[in-house]
Amino acid sequence: MKKKNFITLILATIGGILFALGMCMCLLPEWNAFTPGVVMAAVGIVVLLIMLMVRRKMEGKSVMVKLSAKTVGTVILGIAGAIVLGIGMCMTMVWGMMVPGVLVGIVGIVLLLCLIPVIKGIK
Repeated sequence: MKKKNFITLILATIGGILFALGMCMCLLPEWNAFTPGVVMAAVGIVVLLIMLMVRRKMEGKSVMVKLSAKTVGTVILGIAGAIVLGIGMCMTMVWGMMVPGVLVGIVGIVLLLCLIPVIKGIK
């Protein structure tokens, strides 16, 4: 394993866990920890942003990401796919609409799968 991949693995794991735990603290009323959850999620986001900058620096690229129409479109597609998949999961598990929830979830998965050819291209 290359050094940049190992560093990315460690920082992404730490940032992801902090962010996920912070979101659980915010969204589960039984925990009664909304404010500490916001702080923990923010720390997780900061760690993930640091990971992105460290990774780009280790690859010899500029620390700042260039914004282009393709970059913005890719981010929007990823966000839309994640939201649609999440809505499908909520429909299935929270609102009790099994079949429509599964169908909406499949649409979200297809949107997320569309990211592969958008990012990598078709050869």
